[in-house]
Amino acid sequence: MIGMVAFALAALFLLAFGISTRKDRRRFRNAVLFGLTFITFSLALLLQVTRLPGWAGPIVLLLAFGLPALGILALGVFLIANGVTMVRREGRRPANLLSMLAGLGIFGMIALPAVVGRLGSPLADGLIAAVILIVAYVSFIFMCFLGYAFLYGRIKVRGDVDFVVVLGAGLTGGDRVPPLLASRLRKGQEIYEAQLARGARPPVLLPSGGKGSDEKVPEARAMADWLIARGVPAGHVMLEDRSRTTEENMLFSREIMTAADPGYRCVMVTNNFHAFRAAMMARKAGVNGQVLGSPTARYFWPSATLREFVAVFWEHRAVNLSICGLLAAAVALGAATY
Repeated sequence: MIGMVAFALAALFLLAFGISTRKDRRRFRNAVLFGLTFITFSLALLLQVTRLPGWAGPIVLLLAFGLPALGILALGVFLIANGVTMVRREGRRPANLLSMLAGLGIFGMIALPAVVGRLGSPLADGLIAAVILIVAYVSFIFMCFLGYAFLYGRIKVRGDVDFVVVLGAGLTGGDRVPPLLASRLRKGQEIYEAQLARGARPPVLLPSGGKGSDEKVPEARAMADWLIARGVPAGHVMLEDRSRTTEENMLFSREIMTAADPGYRCVMVTNNFHAFRAAMMARKAGVNGQVLGSPTARYFWPSATLREFVAVFWEHRAVNLSICGLLAAAVALGAATY
């Protein structure tokens, strides 16, 4: 009976996920509903273990608990190794240390209960319980983000679009397109050429990026020159050269597209690690279009994804910090009652 209830709950979350994504694929609640569907379905399967043949039960339990435990250890090692690679290739900036810190944090959380448990202090035990609950919540939100970001990254362009907006990412030497930005431009050109090959009206390529304090030209100008040098007619390129932030990329690009065609349809291009968060920002800015991701160097992806998650978590800090506070309060209340 409990198992059937769990399956029914998973079905309800799946239905809510389907309705929400159909309405707008760019909402973060889609990620949470996706995670809740997975968790409740996994729980429902575990509740069926007693109904399995005697030899199958241990195997299911091993898959459910043993493999995740080994996966956590492997993830910790991978993140630390990736952190070393990031420092070697990108320098010691704080943002480049995220994957290493995350890996060390995994091993720290594994060791913490054993170390603190030796103190025999109820207060210390309560603090550990609170930390574990908060880390479990943050980990759940991260897995929701990661899983749905992967799904969102599988989006394909359906039908024709009027604009292909390519988001800026900074220039090298003040006027040169770096590899990260070149990846976005190649993706934008691919979309442009694919629509052209179908015999449809070519979309306008809209590079978006203003002039930074250390740059000789606006990013949009350098991006447009890159596209034109690779065969895109200058008449098919428009520039948004005022923006300084991603939010301004969205707002100023929307102004240009709306002025040209109030009923426009577009796609925006950024790197794959940034696509889901950029999609949420595009929704907030009122942009009529989805966001596609271009390839990123493999060593760069873990740290960049962690940065994106931290930014998304902080953007929703009112909810997230409130839940963390409630979890800590629940532990304190339980300890006081006990």
